[in-house]
Parts: sequence; structure tokens; C-alpha cells
Amino acid sequence: MRSLISRQKYLPNINYVVSVYGFPRRNIFIDSETTPNPHSMKFKPGREVLSEEHGTGMYFQSNGTDSYREISKSPLAKALFSVSGVKSVFLGRDFITITKQSDESWLPLKPQLFSAIMDFFAENKPVMTSITQEGVSDTTILDTDDEIVATIKELMETRIRPSVQEDGGDIFYEGFDPITGLVKVRLAGSCVGCPSSTVTLRNGVENMLMHYIPEVKGIEEVLYEDSDAPLKLSPTT
Repeated sequence: MRSLISRQKYLPNINYVVSVYGFPRRNIFIDSETTPNPHSMKFKPGREVLSEEHGTGMYFQSNGTDSYREISKSPLAKALFSVSGVKSVFLGRDFITITKQSDESWLPLKPQLFSAIMDFFAENKPVMTSITQEGVSDTTILDTDDEIVATIKELMETRIRPSVQEDGGDIFYEGFDPITGLVKVRLAGSCVGCPSSTVTLRNGVENMLMHYIPEVKGIEEVLYEDSDAPLKLSPTT
């Protein structure tokens, strides 16, 4: 994941234009882009992927106690996981980020993923089959939120999330501890396992929140079941 401060250009990779069922008048244009994570790739089908009612993004993994139940909520995710070598799938508003197993190569994997995405949208299937909390996302400002939490959510939604999603990932607000001053966040998509995620959390997310909110003293990353020890960041002295 790239730093929110120092960014470099990652150019689109391969473009596919396909005539659905052999009829040239109905084309699906899919753009693929590399990400800062060598094991993740971003696919843009040129249409809406995840509707607003499902929040800013949905993250699915192939392991974990509830993985099968969660994947079954998305026919698109289920179709992508049918391709051998897929480790995780992130659905954004207009893009899909797929992370492969570390021992897999993109060369044989990409054509299969393009085919799976093309077939899915050609059949006009629903991307999601259920809504957990309609109209409520991690950064929705609630009546119970105090001024600090509301400001954290606003900054994450308007300043931080757009930059992270540009790299094929996302960042979710998980809570704020007023005693320690730590903001809990969870990464998703290409950000998970990315070598530069620590730099982004430190130089981008943490510094921005601390600059605008004096009560924030650091960032704590909430990890998934199969991840290593959680990362806690606090101001350097």
C-alpha cells in the first residue's frame, strides 16, 4: 500500500473488451491495474460493482471460521473463489481487488479471473444477496458519537479512504479508546499483507488524524484470524 503522502503512478495493466455471447453491441470493458501489493490486483469492469446500500466495501477471505458463510452472501465473490489460487476478494464501489496465494503466478491466473468476471456480469447476477445494516457503514456518524469520534469518521471517509481505495484497498474504523488515545482500524483488499502498509498507517493515517485531532495518540491495527500480531503505532519521540 502506498503512502498517502508520497505516491507513485501504477499504470493500468491489461484491458479486455469482450462481446457477450458473440454479440458485438454488448461489450464488457475490464481494466486491470497492479497495486503496491505484488499479490493483489485491481480489476475495474467499467460499471458499478458494490451498490451504496452495502457500504463502502466488502472483504472476503478463503479461510477463517465464518468464511464460507460470508462468501455465500456474494455470488460474485463465490464465482471468483472458484478460481484456484484466490486468497481474498475485496469488492469496492466500482472495482474488485483480488489477492492471490503467495505461491501462485498471475500469468495463468489473470485470464481465469477475467473470464469469471466477464461471465458473472454478462449473466446480470446480483453482486450481493443480503444487506446486513442498510445505510450504515463504519464511518456513518451516529447520534451516540461524540465530537472526537465524529471527526475521526469524517476524516477517514473524506480524506483517507479515497486514497486507500485508489490502491485497491480499504480501511475500516473499528473504534476509539479515549483513555489510550488509540484509533482502531482494519485494513482490507490490497492493503492486507502489503509491505508498505506500515508506512501508510504511520505517515498517512496516523499523522493526519493526530494533526486534526489532538486527542488521538496513535493507531492500532485490528487483524484478521490468520494474521500476525496486531500493529500498534504511536508518535515517535
